[in-house]
Amino acid sequence: MWTTTRIGPSPALALDEMGRGPLVVFLHGVGGNRSNWHDNLPAFAAYFHAVAWDARGYGGSEDPAGPVAFTDYRDDLFRVLDHFGAERAHLVGLSMGGRIALAFHAAAPERVASLTLCDTHLGFRHLSAEDRAKFIAKRAEPLLAGKTPADIAPRLARTLIGDPAHTEALAKLVASMEALRTAPYLAAIRASTEEDLDPLVEGVAVPTLVLAGALDRVTPPSLAEAIVARIAGAKLAIIEDAGHLSNIEAPEAFNRVVLAFLAEIEG
Repeated sequence: MWTTTRIGPSPALALDEMGRGPLVVFLHGVGGNRSNWHDNLPAFAAYFHAVAWDARGYGGSEDPAGPVAFTDYRDDLFRVLDHFGAERAHLVGLSMGGRIALAFHAAAPERVASLTLCDTHLGFRHLSAEDRAKFIAKRAEPLLAGKTPADIAPRLARTLIGDPAHTEALAKLVASMEALRTAPYLAAIRASTEEDLDPLVEGVAVPTLVLAGALDRVTPPSLAEAIVARIAGAKLAIIEDAGHLSNIEAPEAFNRVVLAFLAEIEG
């Protein structure tokens, strides 16, 4: 079983960790937390030191004291690697977590052993400033009107899951979103929307796996294919019968594909 660790300074970060070996850090999406990886940690811990974090403002991590920039998440990841004394880490990021991994690689490629980019995209360059504002407002409106994350969780979860009949996975998604705190969640949406990672992707020179759920309607496989086309040597994996949260919806397939990728790197 994993143990929970907290690292400082403020905002302190909560992490679940288990296993020994090369460090693998799992980074959740904008509606998630470290519990999203609980079906994955044991499989990876057989070969690696597997760590899943709560980003600042999520789960057991402290809320940020002021405004949030996307680079804050990147800088928090430096703290995680330094805490464990790791020169390098394999980064596995889903959705927003994938973009955090890319931002970290751009700042310190020598500290990245590999990238696994799951159900993600490169930013909102394709949207005008007005459209980005509308994107944020649409997501903020019900919460600013007095609804809680628990109120909106069931509807949002159904837009993310590939097969609504997969009730166990749906329940996990709902629980994850119910745990969100309004202010940090909205801050993460704003920060993520303002960050453009498109110029960074051609600079990726570490082993990279780009993974998508076949049923993902948010970041469909076509986006994964476009990312693979721009990273030299990148590999593509499509997880059948999974939507946007492929690691939760099809954990056995997810674990098998990512572990095989990491095994090639580690030899």
